Amino acid sequence: MRRSSATDFPASAPVRPGGAPVHGDWQTVRKLLPYLWEWRWRIALALSFLVAAKLANVGVPLVLKQLIDTLDVDDAARAVLVVPAALLLAYGLLRLGVTLFTELRELVFARVTHNASRTITLQVFRHLLSLSLRFHLDRQMGGMSRDIERGAQGISSLISYTLYSILPTLIEISLVVGYLALNYEPSFAGIAVGALLLYVLWTVRLTEWRTKFRRRMNEQDSRANTRAIDALINYETVRYFGNEDYEARRYDENLQAKMQAAIRSQTSLSLLNLGQSVIIACAVTLLLWRATAGVVAGALSLGDLVLINAFMIQLYVPLNFLGVLYRELRQSLTDMERMFRLLAESREVDDAPDAQPLPARGAQRVRFERVHFAYDPQRPILHGVDFTMEPGSTTAVVGASGAGKSTLARLLFRFYDVTGGRITIDGRDIRSLTQASLRDAIGIVPQDTVLFNDTIRYNIAYGRPGSGEAQVVDAARAARLHDFVSALPQGYDTNVGERGLKLSGGEKQRVAIARALLKDPSILILDEATSALDSRNEQAIQEALRGAAADRTALVIAHRLSTIADASQILVMTAGRIVERGRHEELLAAGGEYARLWALQQAEERDAREAVAE
Repeated sequence: MRRSSATDFPASAPVRPGGAPVHGDWQTVRKLLPYLWEWRWRIALALSFLVAAKLANVGVPLVLKQLIDTLDVDDAARAVLVVPAALLLAYGLLRLGVTLFTELRELVFARVTHNASRTITLQVFRHLLSLSLRFHLDRQMGGMSRDIERGAQGISSLISYTLYSILPTLIEISLVVGYLALNYEPSFAGIAVGALLLYVLWTVRLTEWRTKFRRRMNEQDSRANTRAIDALINYETVRYFGNEDYEARRYDENLQAKMQAAIRSQTSLSLLNLGQSVIIACAVTLLLWRATAGVVAGALSLGDLVLINAFMIQLYVPLNFLGVLYRELRQSLTDMERMFRLLAESREVDDAPDAQPLPARGAQRVRFERVHFAYDPQRPILHGVDFTMEPGSTTAVVGASGAGKSTLARLLFRFYDVTGGRITIDGRDIRSLTQASLRDAIGIVPQDTVLFNDTIRYNIAYGRPGSGEAQVVDAARAARLHDFVSALPQGYDTNVGERGLKLSGGEKQRVAIARALLKDPSILILDEATSALDSRNEQAIQEALRGAAADRTALVIAHRLSTIADASQILVMTAGRIVERGRHEELLAAGGEYARLWALQQAEERDAREAVAE
């Protein structure tokens, strides 16, 4: 039997284009079937054990009937002699067989259940990582994580309930009704079948009515979880503004809505259980009344009465539980539907069918050819941006906030695709390259550094997983971080906290720089890479970054103009357009926008020095 690997997913479970949601229970089940098909032989073996267990279970009352009929003689002493030892042995073996085959079924099928849940959950996780930045900016992570958690549990529940409870009960119902129809008056089978149909109808109708309460409860649960996670992640902001009570009230609003939905769900559950009990009690009473009348009339033996009673107990006890299972089954399908909706989200940025990897080489030539872009069609960001980054050169981009500087980095990294024009690397449109090879060639130090809740070593080594201690230390030295880390009690094993909040802004930025240097990319993007550093550390790290960019193609997005005065070319952007370009001296001599920004910053720095001197 073949085992699937982490990347081995069924080809018949495609991502539906357009992000169309998966509607309907059967559509959800069809989404699940390809993940089970690869284990078909193991499933077939489990089903054979299931049938064997149910045959043994039905056989137990039949043997008990034979024992009672054999004992029903006038001479008690003679009865002891005529009881066949084989019947006693058969009774014991059948009892043992029920447990044996049931455990074998569960043992064989356990891998199928857990593997299907693991595979689908991993595929959803991989798919979410492959979606565009726009999707993740719009999505609330708390609610999405709950959808994945409940969906994974729903897969395990659906498979387990179907094989371990629903299917066995259906097989047993078929065997019992068949035996009653063949060996007794038609009324016996008629009562059993009629009660079953009425029971199923009542359960389905009431469960369908109750489903809306479960959906509402799930929605409120996701919203409450989202609000709680947002507040906890932004703990400092909450405390800064003293909004603890405000956040608690917002959280409680969703908790109360969830509580109301849960109460309605429990009330409807009580109504459902009461109706099921009435149907079962009436059916069992009618069958025993017919059997007792048959014994009195001499048409049936005491063994027949015991057999029918045992059949009904065996049948209606799991059937009573079947109502609960059906409800859980519907709830599992509802939870799975929400998770499959995530899997059905289309990739805004995807590899072309004939995408080729970017050849690994040194510094590469990057060109923006009349690039247009808009996050929203009603609000264009870039208007015909055109420039070239020569191999080994440093291109700096400056301008006011909202000019489109950081958008250039996002487009080059293919977080988004251009809406007009193109971006090329060594003459190849980046849309014709595989995203993995493109991003492998680019290292970026973002303006807003977010770290994993792990050690400093882990966060630096994330630039190149598997790096040795010496490589991590070298990258930290280049980022002027090593001395700070060495002074910590736990050194490189120091945990940085959620999103790196245990470190200062400058320390986080140096970790991000070390991580990018460790990656050793051919194209380096520095987006305000030293904005959180003090002047002394900034100057030291600028020297390190200049050295790192010497044999790479570098794009530097800067606010402080003094940090990019030696760039190969400087682009000045205003409202998504390049209004000036050239070297530092040329732009100052031109007396345009760059010269105005330079003079303004020089005046600000002079005022700051004078304020410190006073």
